[in-house]
Amino acid sequence: MSVAMRLTQSDPISAEAVAHRFGMTGAALALSLGLGRDALTRRDRADSRKSQQRLREMLEIIGLVRDWAGSDLAAMSWYRATPIPAFGGRTAEAIVRDGNAHLVREYADHLALGGYA
Repeated sequence: MSVAMRLTQSDPISAEAVAHRFGMTGAALALSLGLGRDALTRRDRADSRKSQQRLREMLEIIGLVRDWAGSDLAAMSWYRATPIPAFGGRTAEAIVRDGNAHLVREYADHLALGGYA
């Protein structure tokens, strides 16, 4: 089952489980989300509104691209490493890190509907 398919709005996301699923440390995951290094390793900070929002945004994007990427891991690879021409070659990770996840979601929706990259 896809990581993104298990999301509900009310349940807190386990940063530890997400990091483990994608073979990352909590600190690496936090930095990739634009959070402080210890934001996901300290329980009080991992459950904060900002941390949970960034985790949810990343997982929603992973869920949007999973079908054409082939798997959660391939979607994460795209998220972290693939330059997006429409955003000047920036990766989805960089855009989310800057607090603009909505732009990546709109882009992924556009692609899902048959739009061009």
